[in-house]
Amino acid sequence: MKIAIAHDYLTQQGGAERVVLSMLRAFPEAPVHTSLYDPGGCFPEYRAARVRPSPLNVVRPLRVRHRLAFPLLAPAFSAMHVDADVTLVSSSGWAHGVQASGRKVVYCHAPARWLYQRERYLAGRGRAARTMLRACESRLRAWDHAAAQTVDRYVVNSTAIRDQVKHVYGIDAEVLHPPMTVNVDGSHQPVPHITPGFAMCVARLQSYKNVDVVINAMRRLPDARLVVVGGGPLEAQLRERAGRNVTFVGQVTDDQLRWLYANTGVLVGASFEDFGLTPIEAAAFGVPTVALRFGGYLDTVCHGTTGLLFDTLDARSLAASLGDGLARDWDGEAIRAHAARFSEQRFINALRAMVNG
Repeated sequence: MKIAIAHDYLTQQGGAERVVLSMLRAFPEAPVHTSLYDPGGCFPEYRAARVRPSPLNVVRPLRVRHRLAFPLLAPAFSAMHVDADVTLVSSSGWAHGVQASGRKVVYCHAPARWLYQRERYLAGRGRAARTMLRACESRLRAWDHAAAQTVDRYVVNSTAIRDQVKHVYGIDAEVLHPPMTVNVDGSHQPVPHITPGFAMCVARLQSYKNVDVVINAMRRLPDARLVVVGGGPLEAQLRERAGRNVTFVGQVTDDQLRWLYANTGVLVGASFEDFGLTPIEAAAFGVPTVALRFGGYLDTVCHGTTGLLFDTLDARSLAASLGDGLARDWDGEAIRAHAARFSEQRFINALRAMVNG
């Protein structure tokens, strides 16, 4: 049976791109169809894959800043024809529009945020982005809904996204949690000027990740330290408002990430997460998570056992839970056992069954 994979764009190192790498481990001969591919911005493992970008890829500025391609992505996927018995689609709103000759199985990370979570998606963005979305919104909603109806099997990454897919598309989707792929036994490389015992936030520095709330909470915990891992459009703004107990380390290597997980006291997340993979990565190292009681975190954090969930998105509530999380004596073995439920082999086995079924 001929299998192909399709994904929105391969221009960054995010959770969805890690999931596609797991799809490739399940189906190593599958080509990967995508709109844009930047080998320098994405995970290096893709250089060994059969990546087939759309004609948009010849425009270099689009590869570097994929958001510039926003008005072109729907037409790009509508024009993309994939010849395979099964096309396995990894989508956050674009790739499910690909034209497949055989069965189409979609793994949905989230319905299009720019359409269904518009205020969160556009927070902090300029007038041009808002004007463009208003001009395209009606047409994109029609395109998106029509694309979802072409799918033979719809799979989602969390119970929260299952509910969204039902509300938006009227589809009863299956839940398959994404895999935890950080190799706990891999080599470690210390990050310069960081000493163990810190709290850590791993996130793209975008508005819906709410890293500003985490930074504000640290002002209420002057004796604690926070390390922020990740980059993004809000980095300069966040650095300006951060106190002395906050350190930004930007993008890190896998060896450095393992060292950070092994040496942090607690992971903290305040994002509006669709799934939230980082609590599982932290749990694999026996590290608890303090997270917002929202969305995907409800699937990945067991309150009181593998971490703490706080109810209100403000600095006071987060600081209280973070202080508690740093002070508690956690059961590392129970936390690691929780992470084992999200193994990559479990994901691969389930994915193969869905594709073959």
